[in-house]
Amino acid sequence: MTDESSVQLEDMTWTDVETALEDGTRTVVVPVGSIEQHGPHLPLKMDTLAGEAVCARIAEKLGDALAGPAIQPGCSAHHMEFPGTITISPETLMDTIESYCRSLDDHGFECIALVPTHGGNFGPVNTVAPEVARDIDATVVALADLEENMALMNEGMAEAGVEYQEPSIHAGAAETAVVLAVEPDLVRTDRLEPGAEGKISGTRMINEGFDAVTENGVLGDPREGTAEAGEAIIERMATAYAEQIEAERDID
Repeated sequence: MTDESSVQLEDMTWTDVETALEDGTRTVVVPVGSIEQHGPHLPLKMDTLAGEAVCARIAEKLGDALAGPAIQPGCSAHHMEFPGTITISPETLMDTIESYCRSLDDHGFECIALVPTHGGNFGPVNTVAPEVARDIDATVVALADLEENMALMNEGMAEAGVEYQEPSIHAGAAETAVVLAVEPDLVRTDRLEPGAEGKISGTRMINEGFDAVTENGVLGDPREGTAEAGEAIIERMATAYAEQIEAERDID
């Protein structure tokens, strides 16, 4: 049975949404995820899982917001050497985001926050957000600073007492920690193995493919991740992003 107090838009009926709008709910927080490899130990939907968890927490913190259904797949061409990855073009992702925002705007939502959790989606989100904002009444907030995203994840790890830090994040300690916190049964703990260490060139990953920098699809050491660190990451990201959304709404 669906919890009527759920912040998840897709779990609601249309009458629930109508009531929420009448009661002053004006913001939707949208995860922009992916279906792509995350090493031998994490599910293909890892980025989407993380986005859904963070956006639900943001909506709860704002109090007058809903978490929208995740947009997926994303722009993951550089992961295509690993089976199971599904990718779309940046143009397709941007068209989808535009249609998504227009739909919410038509229903009367006044603020749409886009939260990408896959590196390949940050560029398209930053490109399309101001274009959409010019064409609709709603404020469109792009929480798409990749360096900030990675910094918040490392800060969450440190807050939970994990000294290990990752200069490049993909399927390592931080992302493993998030899945351990959200859906621990999806972590194949018998397959945890380290991957490439250190700062990895994003340009090389995009141009040569992810398999050029890591054989197993992992950056860093997933064995350092803990459920406590995953919870700290989600909380830190949600707090920072909720504050940014509130600031953007106040400006407009």
